[in-house]
Amino acid sequence: MPRKAKKGSPRYYFTQDTENAIIRHNKEERPYMRERIYNEHIRTAFEKLAENIIHTFKFYYFDVPSEDVKHEVVSFLYMNMHKFAEGKGKAFSYFSIVAKNYLILHNNNNYKKMKQTDQEDAGDYKRDPISEANHKDILSAKKEYMDLFVDYWTNNLTTVFKRKQDIDVANAVIYLIEKRENIENFNKKALYIMIREMTNSNTQHITRVVNVMKKHHYNLQKNYLTTGSIETKWTGSWDNLWCNNGRYFYRPLIPPLFIE
Repeated sequence: MPRKAKKGSPRYYFTQDTENAIIRHNKEERPYMRERIYNEHIRTAFEKLAENIIHTFKFYYFDVPSEDVKHEVVSFLYMNMHKFAEGKGKAFSYFSIVAKNYLILHNNNNYKKMKQTDQEDAGDYKRDPISEANHKDILSAKKEYMDLFVDYWTNNLTTVFKRKQDIDVANAVIYLIEKRENIENFNKKALYIMIREMTNSNTQHITRVVNVMKKHHYNLQKNYLTTGSIETKWTGSWDNLWCNNGRYFYRPLIPPLFIE
């Protein structure tokens, strides 16, 4: 008989019964039964988990109420529930990491906005050690992801891009990302100017290459959010890119779509 957490434990809401329900949900093929298992045995635990992480680590740098943020996190947990592997760790630990990674990456932009406001009104600013420690986690996660992103393109640049001009543009993008801490004006317009000067490419061509890289970024970020790491060797499994006269297409089971 599975051992339950003690009633005084902060994890009492997320028990072995919750983990068992997640396993049953992932194995269940009937949609109505999956929905029933989720609503009756999993939803409340996910909501409490999201709420606790938001308030414990003070993820308050959002421009929507914390209740809305909680629902976003719960939705993300639900969408990634199928990735939990039975026998490879506890569900509580796995979904705690998934929730925290989601909040760290999505918290960052709003933190910058609030930090700017705080600096403008420094007299009213009160230091919060927990929030400051959390911000360090945010910066650390962002740096780790960007470093992994650079490693990914170092390994796959000539696999994804075949034309020399495309490779030159992509190389310039990666170089600027690597030097991001030394670039004072790190915005889109300034970066495009620097890439044009480095490669002699026009804006339209740079945009085509950047859009290909964005497609990879979206998938890499999704993997990082759910696992805390990314696979640096591209298998071609998510977008099947191919190039024709400098025009990049995807080749899935639907007609090719040109990236503008």
